Amino acid sequence: MRVAVTGASGFLGRHVLHALSHRDVDVVACSRRPPTGADSARRRWVALDVADFGNRPMQTIGAPELLIHLAWDGLPNYRDRRHLDRELPDQIAFLDACLGAGLPRLAVSGTCLEYGLAEGQLHESLPARPVTCYAQAKHLLHQHLLARHKNRPFGLAWFRLFYLHGPGQAEGSLLPQLERAIRAGATHFDMSPGDQTRDFTPVAFAADALVRIALAHTDPGVVNLCSGRGTRVIDLVRGHLHAFGSTIEPKLGVHDYPDYEPRHAWGDRRRMDALLEGT
Repeated sequence: MRVAVTGASGFLGRHVLHALSHRDVDVVACSRRPPTGADSARRRWVALDVADFGNRPMQTIGAPELLIHLAWDGLPNYRDRRHLDRELPDQIAFLDACLGAGLPRLAVSGTCLEYGLAEGQLHESLPARPVTCYAQAKHLLHQHLLARHKNRPFGLAWFRLFYLHGPGQAEGSLLPQLERAIRAGATHFDMSPGDQTRDFTPVAFAADALVRIALAHTDPGVVNLCSGRGTRVIDLVRGHLHAFGSTIEPKLGVHDYPDYEPRHAWGDRRRMDALLEGT
């Protein structure tokens, strides 16, 4: 089986490539700036820009049986109109071209922000009520793919990612900022009030679950990729400080709560677990 991965050099993409390396598949890793000298017997890199993919994108990505589509530009600014005005049309054009050329199976990274400000345990059956331009664009892309799916069925997996963390995470994210403060010998760490609850999910776990489900199930639909546990932000920070043996004091309330996130929410992982059984 041949699997293509867009966004392969990104945070999640690198972990997806690692998960695929343990599977009996040929991998085409796609990135705007592929690393040099990274090809191997079962993986090759190709240059691909979703905004400028040329006339034959399926040939560019190796005519795969499965496309794991992770590429998305414009983050981490979730409110930027470019997600709707530029990124969404580019994404639709690229995926339409691939599907029109006969792509049989597609797995796409969505976001838990599609649930909007819904609180508590978030199940896939909840209606999408996205608040940010980024989440709205993801939701509209999903709706577009569902409309195509009705007219010409193809395998579709839509993975709603929760709060992934781990090696390679963006430097502006919470834990990398905390680790920089630890290395710098800071005495305190400025943060939000910290009592908000999030579903913090190890990226290696999410990547492995994504690969297992995408390979084993032809048309699984919407799937939460989550830990299924709600963790207070302050508890995550204190646990990290303890693991590093740091005496930094969290300075709570310096930053406001993000207004586009619910105060207390976590993912329902039962559908994910059911799909993982036997894979």
